[in-house]
Amino acid sequence: MRQRRTLDRRTLLSGTVAAAGAATVAGCGQIFAEAEIKEPDPSHTRFVMTVWGGEPDREAYQARVDLAQEQFPEYEIVLQLIPDANYAQKVQTMISSDTGPDIMQVAEDINVYSSRAQLVPLDEMIAEAGIDMERTFGDVREGYVFEGSTYGIPDRSGAAILYYNRDLFDDKGIEYPTGDWDWETFLAAATELTEGKEQFGFGGASWWPLWFSLIEQNGGHVVDPDTGLPQINSEEAVDALQWAQDLFFAHEVAPSEVDLSNMGPDMGPDGAFEQGLIAMNSTGFWAIGSLAEGDLNWDVAPFFRGREQAVSAFGSALTIPRSARNSRGSFEIIQFLTGVEGQGPIASRGQDVPANIDVQTSDTFLDPEWMDEDVDLEVFPNSADMISSRQFIPEWNQMQNTITDATATFWLGQRNAREMADDLQERLEAFIGPSSS
Repeated sequence: MRQRRTLDRRTLLSGTVAAAGAATVAGCGQIFAEAEIKEPDPSHTRFVMTVWGGEPDREAYQARVDLAQEQFPEYEIVLQLIPDANYAQKVQTMISSDTGPDIMQVAEDINVYSSRAQLVPLDEMIAEAGIDMERTFGDVREGYVFEGSTYGIPDRSGAAILYYNRDLFDDKGIEYPTGDWDWETFLAAATELTEGKEQFGFGGASWWPLWFSLIEQNGGHVVDPDTGLPQINSEEAVDALQWAQDLFFAHEVAPSEVDLSNMGPDMGPDGAFEQGLIAMNSTGFWAIGSLAEGDLNWDVAPFFRGREQAVSAFGSALTIPRSARNSRGSFEIIQFLTGVEGQGPIASRGQDVPANIDVQTSDTFLDPEWMDEDVDLEVFPNSADMISSRQFIPEWNQMQNTITDATATFWLGQRNAREMADDLQERLEAFIGPSSS
């Protein structure tokens, strides 16, 4: 059985974005804007790899590094795990001072670095290695492309999914959710599963990956993929946002912040679901570890759909900073770590969803030894075609901070979707310009 997480990815993403926002102050990293890629130095054989996470992540990454060390005995591969909240600022300082790591984990903020020419483009090495990026990783690879160049190899990737409490569904005689559920079907079930303030049908969609998904499902975009311009105040986006807010205050099938605080200190939707106070909850893979250790009778299903199928994915990629001394050696290690053998411990230890499709569809992931329950983990590969291809724009961190500020009162029910969206659109237009890709 894998170790229980002490920090969920909702906290991780919030902390990373905040730290990265602080790290990307004006002028930071600009010394690399016109720098040439270092000529690989074959004599450099000590490779530092930076990642974030908790102790279970350290153990899984170290197991993978140990396998890579066996594959490349001539190299010394050193894992450096940095606390989540400090990660972006720490690696930015390392890169800017030319003491950066040789391999660096990144997530949605990848183009904060690539747009500043702080990462090595990998296309030539990918071609030389004969890696079929589409066959190996599917559409998630597109998130790590900037202005036509690939800067990251997908390492971890899994869609947001719908967790549900079997017992609560059985008590109401409601059929378990499927990928065919639309907004109407979902809302009807959530309404029937809600019992005042004692039990809620759904955990809510106030977290950005979830309402981003709803906007995409309704035919809208937060940032238009063609123009690169904010589009948060379109009719499609506003309608989706209002539907999400209504789950809290009109239909009352989701707990508000006040409701969650009444359930206990530091309570969030993940914890409330684990305690049986919520019948359905949408989040990523990371909730599985603690649920697998508990007594709740639960399972998972694909995220419900709107007019279209779309869902956010959570993941990360491995990149090579321009400060790396031997980029060829770094790429060899990355190629191994994102291959079948190198991705194995992600699945066998229940760390996350492997980005490599062959591993994601293997028995190691779908029928793991650490999972005693009969849980449909095929929901992750089956959701792959639903994952929306989001632009990880260079202004990603500033956009996230702005979204947090602008939506705070909205999720408290103090503004409607139109008022909030018009305000947020104006704020985003102040720093997001047309895409040059």
